[in-house]
Amino acid sequence: MSFRDDNKAFERWLAKQCDVVTSDIHYKHGLMKEDAFRFLRATYFRWARKIGDWCPELMDAPKVLSVGDLHLENFGTWRDADGRLVWGVNDFDEAAVMPFVLDLLRLVTSIRLAKLPAISSREAADAVLAGYHDGLRHPQPALLFEGETWLRPYAEPGKGKPEKFWKEVKDYRTCKPPAKIAAALRTSMPRDIESIRFGRVLKKGGGSLGRPRYAAIAYWHGGQIVREAKALVPSAWNWAHGKTGSAKLYFKALADSRYRAPDPFLDVKHEFILRRIAPDSQKIELGDDVRRKLQRRLIKAMGFDLASIHAAGATRVDKLKADLKRRPRSWLDHAAAVAEEKVKRDFREWCG
Repeated sequence: MSFRDDNKAFERWLAKQCDVVTSDIHYKHGLMKEDAFRFLRATYFRWARKIGDWCPELMDAPKVLSVGDLHLENFGTWRDADGRLVWGVNDFDEAAVMPFVLDLLRLVTSIRLAKLPAISSREAADAVLAGYHDGLRHPQPALLFEGETWLRPYAEPGKGKPEKFWKEVKDYRTCKPPAKIAAALRTSMPRDIESIRFGRVLKKGGGSLGRPRYAAIAYWHGGQIVREAKALVPSAWNWAHGKTGSAKLYFKALADSRYRAPDPFLDVKHEFILRRIAPDSQKIELGDDVRRKLQRRLIKAMGFDLASIHAAGATRVDKLKADLKRRPRSWLDHAAAVAEEKVKRDFREWCG
């Protein structure tokens, strides 16, 4: 099937899973024409459908519960139960069981498509693998005020970012969420809030654009606090391969896995993901200034965090190590080059 055929088929399927926000779908279609990196972010369904054809040599790898839609901007920050600031993968909407190397491949492919001038494609692949090997040996979370303090300049909100965040919150269009979701959002807040309003969150995200998304904004102890609810649907991997699996179970299994410092505000209720959002607790989108000086060290940290997620799975770590050891040198860089060209081909079809 052509990309356009797959896109139509996926959107028909999505409309059966949730109350699709049509305006967000139209907006997503426009974003998909901006550049190949944004296109990749918005089209995990196509990756899930075709990656086995593009890189068949990777499909015999041990299967683990994987992130699925992993990419350069699928990392963010949150506060754990002790209030510590943590950095790592923070989006598990597409979690599914698949060959573990596909998470590595998608991350490196995204780095290639993001056109990072500070590091070569080969160096990026090597950095991700180096971090992954280290993470399998010593899995643990990245704490930004202890241990991984060097990550803070990348992770903490930069100049003007908190102000931008609160402006976006102010602009949320007032709405009335479904009663169950409104109640869940209210319950996730302190009992003594002084006021609360509900808003519709529009035009946010990449692959999740089109799913209903609501926010509750309350006034509490001198300032605002925000909770968000986003519809959770089965992974596009399951759609592409005719499989079944619990979206809630998979999401929580990865988000709260053994080697993470989980976000206590993150939960799934009534098929919606509930979370606290704030300037210090959200996904990080790397601006052009960061991309120009992106360090090998940061890319290595991404590989490390991924390994810490995989290491907590049911598949033994020694099986993952053995699979990596048997693969030829530069396998990841070569596979990412193939995947990059296939994604660009789909991108050209979409723009044509």
